[in-house]
Amino acid sequence: MANVLYINSSVRSSGSLSRQLSAEFIAKWRAANPGDSIVERDLAAQPVPHLSEEMMGAFFTAPEQRNAAQAAVVKTSDALVAELFAADVIVIGAPMYNFSISSTLKAWIDHIARAGLTFKYTENGPLGLVQGKKVYVFTASGGVYSEGPGSGFDFLSTYLRAALGFLGMSDIRFIQAEGVAGGEQAVADTVAKGRQTIEQLLAA
Repeated sequence: MANVLYINSSVRSSGSLSRQLSAEFIAKWRAANPGDSIVERDLAAQPVPHLSEEMMGAFFTAPEQRNAAQAAVVKTSDALVAELFAADVIVIGAPMYNFSISSTLKAWIDHIARAGLTFKYTENGPLGLVQGKKVYVFTASGGVYSEGPGSGFDFLSTYLRAALGFLGMSDIRFIQAEGVAGGEQAVADTVAKGRQTIEQLLAA
């Protein structure tokens, strides 16, 4: 049995290809692995707070030294970190907004990137402590950014690979629905390609 953490960050509740393809992946995963536990977190429907001075202060205060306000403000982050550590597989729906991720997904990363908890500094440099996870990221974008002239504008996959990798998650697979601004045929083609990739991933 595996624990799956499923995160959505699209601001669209309908018509979102990152939601559609990631949901299809989860449905097929659930059918193939009925005993697995799947925890779903929708960052659009229930956004986590963005970083604040109070929150940052609580992060860098030892638990036994936090006052009541600091203990309260750090609860969300602690819960998100616990979800992350409990997961064997992490599935993220991450559409591209202005060449990068949504602010809600960035806020989630800010909550889980905790010095001394999910990473630490050693004499050999930083060490990610969230290891042994498989990560699947479902992206969607109007243009094509995985190759060609648009590749220099892809700050979504480069950021996620760097940020998650910094925390120890190096086994990351991106499933990209690209060029969806090209019309109905372009959408149909990229959805078909995404579904084919899903079948290959689940068959591996």
